[in-house]
Amino acid sequence: MNDIYKKRVGVIGLGYVGLPLAVEFGRRNNTVGFDINTTRIQELSEGVDRTKESNMEEIKSSSKLTFSSDINDLTSCDIYIVTVPTPIDQFKAPDLKPLIKASEMIATVLNPGDIVIYESTVYPGCTEEDCVPVLEEVSGLSFNKDFFCGYSPERINPGDKVNTLTKIKKVTSGSTPEIADIVDELYKTIITAGTHKAPNIKVAEASKAIENAQRDVNISFVNELALIFDRIGIDTQDVIEAAGTKWNFLKYKPGLVGGHCIGVDPYYLAHKAESLGYHPQVILSGRRVNDNMGMFVANKVIKLMIKKGHRIDGSRALILGMTFKENCPDIRNSRVIDIYKELKQFGLKIEVFDPHADKEEVQQEYKVQLVSEISKKYDAIILAVSHDEFALLDYRGLKNGDNAIIYDTKAFLDREIVDSRL
Repeated sequence: MNDIYKKRVGVIGLGYVGLPLAVEFGRRNNTVGFDINTTRIQELSEGVDRTKESNMEEIKSSSKLTFSSDINDLTSCDIYIVTVPTPIDQFKAPDLKPLIKASEMIATVLNPGDIVIYESTVYPGCTEEDCVPVLEEVSGLSFNKDFFCGYSPERINPGDKVNTLTKIKKVTSGSTPEIADIVDELYKTIITAGTHKAPNIKVAEASKAIENAQRDVNISFVNELALIFDRIGIDTQDVIEAAGTKWNFLKYKPGLVGGHCIGVDPYYLAHKAESLGYHPQVILSGRRVNDNMGMFVANKVIKLMIKKGHRIDGSRALILGMTFKENCPDIRNSRVIDIYKELKQFGLKIEVFDPHADKEEVQQEYKVQLVSEISKKYDAIILAVSHDEFALLDYRGLKNGDNAIIYDTKAFLDREIVDSRL
């Protein structure tokens, strides 16, 4: 065990996953937190984390951690942990460019005996079939002879201050039994909840893919129920509360499904299945339902407005929230944009307010200008994200007359003030 503390760790990518990991390892091992974003490195060096996953005290207390955007600072590392994003492209296919570029970069400083551990979400086989060949080609070293690999899927839940990195059991794996033991031993030094050593890398990769695919399918079922119950004219939340009185009923709630995991990972699993000649039915049907919920919400809002006599073109609407989940600044794959785009097509004048989201990031990613404050009255108000701050708003004061409508996608607001909810 003592030898594991002598390992010098390099964490590649300092986002929601990489930073907490670097901070924890930096308490015990000499650790380099690396990111190509020089602004990010400067902020972290000053103890500032815009993701709000770590605070200044935590960063400063990680005494063996240094931050860098210089590849040369990684040359003395023994273990590299890759935590870069693995998004999907416009065609909903896996986008491995960040992962491949990170692998190319690591390969330039890779030495015999080094271990490269991937945490980024991928499909089963990606580490050994896509990343390892890059490592071999650029480094000139041989896999499982000169260098080794591991896979330990990230389980970070952005914004969650209870289920944090060290308190969530970690799946580990390695490219040989000996390396699997080392990878497992390494993570045991920081994960108080314990580890689970998978029999091989593919199993570990698959475990991550199905974790979120399972949640996606369950939520899609409830979303489909919401579409049905809307036509029947009954409240979905009422139905769930009634059904939830049975001990084995799972109380999933309907809603927008975005973020860096649930709205993305199923496409990675589907991509692998299709490459093997199998077209997944359940996974993709669930994705279709969830991907269309923003359109459903927008059209429901328009119907409510028409019912109350509004002239749609030129009406003012307020969307509350732009992040993919509550009390979190993460805007990745936020499906709120689907509501915005659909309402925009109807000619509504829309303002979006989110005290947690970064204005520049939203502008760059979605071409939407967030408002700094709510100062007008609106014909339609859509609660899209249940930030704590939104519970304190004077909704009646924001309404442009009694005919203005309030739609609650999260069943978050007092039921008496909303016209409808998802």
